[in-house]
Amino acid sequence: MLEVKKIATRESYGNALVELGKEHEDVVVLDADLAAATKTGIFKKAFPQRHIDCGIAECNMMGIAAGLAATGKVPFASSFAMFAAGRAFEQVRNSIGYPHLNVKIGATHAGISVGEDGATHQCNEDIALMRTIPGMVVINPSDDVEAKAAVRAAYEHQGPVYMRFGRLAVPVINDRPDYKFELGKGVVLKEGSDVAVIATGLCVSEALDAAAMLEKDGIHPMVINIHTIKPLDTELVISAAQKTGKVVTVEEHSVIGGLGSAVCDVLCENAPVKVKKIGINDCFGESGPAVELISRYGLDGKSIYEKIKAFL
Repeated sequence: MLEVKKIATRESYGNALVELGKEHEDVVVLDADLAAATKTGIFKKAFPQRHIDCGIAECNMMGIAAGLAATGKVPFASSFAMFAAGRAFEQVRNSIGYPHLNVKIGATHAGISVGEDGATHQCNEDIALMRTIPGMVVINPSDDVEAKAAVRAAYEHQGPVYMRFGRLAVPVINDRPDYKFELGKGVVLKEGSDVAVIATGLCVSEALDAAAMLEKDGIHPMVINIHTIKPLDTELVISAAQKTGKVVTVEEHSVIGGLGSAVCDVLCENAPVKVKKIGINDCFGESGPAVELISRYGLDGKSIYEKIKAFL
């Protein structure tokens, strides 16, 4: 059996920025003393005059990005999710969101898969925070292919965009000729009739693993990849709920305010069904190997399978 190719989406971010930089001279990349970790160092090597290291001053970086956007540039402000969404929230809200400026935020090292850096750096709240900012697009790609497509889509979109990337190398699942990325549109990866499993980010591949286990038990789940959490593909979410009668959401994020909450907001108004939210259950993470943490917090394929079985 061939080994599945794995790539960290932060690597995809850095590589996609270089490709964009070759095509568009208005692309400017900002970083907060983390270019090696966020992989914007790849862009810096290719275009040193268009890379700005703002130092360990994320709030100031967002202000600089806002200023650049106001002059017609397309800035990609980059840092860890904990700093980009957490530390700099006020500046993102007031300097970027309020004037609806064309700033793209590349937030890497999101979720518990940050691993050994521990709870202080494992941002499980960023999707919830960014969803609340009016006009902010929120994207959480599932693999290398999707991450690269997301960066390009973010550039083409006029307005603020928050992109969530991971530290851990994850399986490439979208490497196929018919793959198409469209902002606000979910992707049905597997048809099914017994339950709709709606996943985002690194949990998409784990949800597919869980679905394969469920099939062996005679349960036929639909699996949906939601890469754009805001705007959410409400039409797909509603139709999936109506078709299956039960919905499970899976995310490497708090069950409060993330994908699960966005799905429930839609369903309680349009298609009330039972929903099981799988994610980080109102707790902080801890230091440890990323793969072990994913299992410990119930986000691996086997754990998702067991939780869906119990739910059904």
